[in-house]
Amino acid sequence: MGALATGCSAAPGSSARPATPATRSPVPTARPRTAERLPVGTIGGYAVAGHMLRLVDRSRVRLGPRALPTTVWYPVIPAAAAASGRLARGLFPLVVFAPGYTACEDIYDPLLRTWASAGYVVAGVDFPRTNCHLANPDENDLVNQPADMAYVIRRLLAAGRGPRGFLAGLVDPGRIAVAGQSDGGDTVAALVANTCCRDAAVRAAIVLAGAEWPPMPGSYFGQPTPPVLFVQGDADNVNPPALSITMYQADTRGLRFYLDLFGVGHLTPYVGDGPPEPVVARVTVDFLDRYLAGQRRAGAGMRRDGHVAGVATLVSGGALPP
Repeated sequence: MGALATGCSAAPGSSARPATPATRSPVPTARPRTAERLPVGTIGGYAVAGHMLRLVDRSRVRLGPRALPTTVWYPVIPAAAAASGRLARGLFPLVVFAPGYTACEDIYDPLLRTWASAGYVVAGVDFPRTNCHLANPDENDLVNQPADMAYVIRRLLAAGRGPRGFLAGLVDPGRIAVAGQSDGGDTVAALVANTCCRDAAVRAAIVLAGAEWPPMPGSYFGQPTPPVLFVQGDADNVNPPALSITMYQADTRGLRFYLDLFGVGHLTPYVGDGPPEPVVARVTVDFLDRYLAGQRRAGAGMRRDGHVAGVATLVSGGALPP
């Protein structure tokens, strides 16, 4: 059978033109709306809410259950944005924080809340054998704290993937940083730079008055590291500046920065309200903006905010502070 003809043809010799099949105007179709991310990087840009998670890691049988109460500070999504229905999942980067020996996360709350107000989900972990509530803390347990941090990261990512709960849709699994002070800084250094404990999910790290922990198994800085910001008071007599400088100069396979705070000690630059604290807040947010949120302009902000006459200076690439 021949093919079915469409339209009609003119008779031979006729001047009539072939009829054109009728066409319809295309029906407009609604474009799928692109999910929107909310801005990150302005201190005070968001109201901040807090939530306590009572996490327990039972996976390391030899150690027994490890209670890891974790306070999560997170940006409050503006009502107008929430009502739009166009928000992406994984809105905000995640920063997990490690307190120092015999400390709990609450003494660092002003700094952690500042990070959250700039658009970061921030989780402070209280470690089971070195926290502020213990009569007999055990500093030797520090060797187990990098794995505690990795466990908390996994749990927070799972909560962010869930359909319900205060973290649902908030945590971006591709943008994770860790930070810590003193022994918490030692914990973070192991998590990003020691072969014993390296967590490939971590994209950036902030080490506040930290050091390499000699009992930690494995070796430091033999493999590529994520960008690291070392922050150190030059009058610190608990973790002296030489310990931070040793790490900063050993970190030759990653981007590294050193913020030198003039005339301050071990704890006050991170929990007080004197002149160094606003510098620490601004430079750490600049660093997170650049190397976690991916904002190139934040690199210039970091260099600007890290140089304050009489207060602080910032160096990078292995160069020593003056």
